[in-house]
Order: sequence, then structure tokens, then C-alpha cells
Amino acid sequence: MKLNKYTLYSLVAMLVCGTLLYFAESFLGNYQIYILKLIFINAILALSLNLIYGFTGLFSLGHAGFMAIGAYVSALCILSPEQKEMMWILEPMMWPFSEMMTPFWLSVLLGGAVAALCALFIAVPVLRLGDDYLGIATLGFAEIIRVIIVNATSITNGSLGIKGIPNEASLLNCYIWFLFTLIVLVRLLSSNFGNVLRCIRDNEIAARVMGINVFAYKVLSFCLGAFLAGVGGALLGSHLSTIDPKMFNFLLTFNVLMFVVAGGLGSLTGSILGAGIITVLLEWLRFIEEPMDIGFMIIPGVPGMRMVVFSVVLLIIILYRREGIMGMREITWQGMARLLGKGAGHE
Repeated sequence: MKLNKYTLYSLVAMLVCGTLLYFAESFLGNYQIYILKLIFINAILALSLNLIYGFTGLFSLGHAGFMAIGAYVSALCILSPEQKEMMWILEPMMWPFSEMMTPFWLSVLLGGAVAALCALFIAVPVLRLGDDYLGIATLGFAEIIRVIIVNATSITNGSLGIKGIPNEASLLNCYIWFLFTLIVLVRLLSSNFGNVLRCIRDNEIAARVMGINVFAYKVLSFCLGAFLAGVGGALLGSHLSTIDPKMFNFLLTFNVLMFVVAGGLGSLTGSILGAGIITVLLEWLRFIEEPMDIGFMIIPGVPGMRMVVFSVVLLIIILYRREGIMGMREITWQGMARLLGKGAGHE
């Protein structure tokens, strides 16, 4: 990595943000910390899907399945044997899962690795499809994973889910994993690997003519995206402290897809902005569903209205800003320097 002034700016910014987040619990409430952690987790998920869809052009709807794998693997790794013995009431847990216990960071890596392995298993037959057929196939894969989780009672506790997961996903941990995801993707996409992915996305036939092994690069991109989705799922499970199969349905994939589309396909900055804005907006719109006291009367809340309002906002974005917030552009130190230089020139 070339160490220039912009790299130093990035390192300083990361350290300053990390320091502020380290002391955040002393001046932020529990709810604000909860939202911040959710933003970092959603940003990881958005970045992982943008790699698959925005940079490689693979229309995948199986993200919820990879997240479920990451969440369950991580939970099984960090729960103590005593907790597992008490929680698995329908059927005793299978060995060696009943005795397995690892540190949190290792459980997150294992969750991502198992998700990537499953992605490799389905990539060979599925990635030969294209466009809508690929979306349907990956959606079916996610549903298969959910059904397996429901029925593998001796491993996953079935439909009862897993509760009491240790909350190891602190604000600083979520930030560190977010930085890990962002740095890996920035380095990969700024290399020749990223240029190849963009070439495949823009014109797959031209990529083949140039001698690029299109299928191999698709598999690599798909598996890396699945790994990062597994990491995000592991953090989400620890953050919520409880998981069950109903969480990992198509709506979860749809939410992640919204982050990517609203932020801009093919833009890492857009994925982060989309995840942050939509996460805050979804939480802020909760007041619509709650009763409101305006002094002389109480206006009843409307259950489900939050998603209706949000869908209208999303529809407006699609109609008037189809390319998303950032399009395919990125926010860089060089770009900000040029912008400041132009501003100073006008003065």
C-alpha cells in the first residue's frame, strides 16, 4: 500500500472515529448506541451485496441465507456448553457442537467461512444462469437454508431459535469489522481484480474475448460477498442476542438490496450512505405506528404504516434519482481537495 498524504488522512480519520466510538458509551444513550451498531452492520451487508450485484452484475437474492449461516455458526461457537444444554429442549445438541466454544472474533470468521463454503457449493450450478433466473435460484437457496435451520433441531434448535447469545458485538467491534470490510473491498476493487469485475458487469462477452475466465471471477466475487454477508449475520445475531429462522426471510434480503440501490450500484460510498440513511429513516418512522398525544386528543398509531411511508420514499428515489445517491461515484480525499480548491478559487 502506497503511503501518501491521502492514506495518512484515512488512517487519522479511522483512528479519530475509533477513539470517539470507544468513549461513546459515556455520552450516548443505549438507543443511540444500538442504532450506530445497526448502521455499521447494515453497511457491511450493503457492501457485500454491492460487490456481487453492483460491481460484478450478479443479481443475487440469497443474502438472507448467507446471513443466517453466519449468525447460527457464530452463535453456536460463542454459547457455552451449559447454555446449550439448557436451551436445546426439543432434542439434545449433537456432538461436537455441544462442546464447541471459541472467542467471538474467531466465531465471526468461522461464520463467514462457512457461508463462503456454502456459496462455493451453489455457485458452480447457479452462476451459469443469468439475470432473473439467477435471482430466482439464489432466492430458492435462501429458502432452502431457512427450511434446513427449522428442521435441523439437534444443531439449530429448530423453530425455537437461539436466545441469550452473548452480546460481544460492541460498538467498537462493529466498527472494526466494518473497517475490515471496507479496506478489503477498497484494495480489491482498486486493483486489476476490480477492473475485471467491472468489465464482466459491463460486457461479459467482451471479457471472454479478452481471455478473462469469467466464471472463475464470478465465483470468487460471489464467495467473497457471501463471506462478508456471513460476517454481517454473525454480528447481527450477537447484537440482537436472539435469532430464529423467521428473521432470515426475503424481506431481510430486500432491505439490504434497498441500501445498495438507494446508495448507488457500483459505489462503496453509496452503500455506506444508503445503509446509514435508510437505517435511521426506518427507526425515525416508528413514531407513525405509535399513538401520538397532541394535547386535546390522542391520535392512534397505524401498524404497518412505517413501511408504507418508506416505500413511497423509495419509489420517489427510484423515479427521480434512479442511479441512487452517489451513482457510481465515490467520495475521496482527492475529490474533496479539488472541491475545496474550486471553492477557494471562486472566493
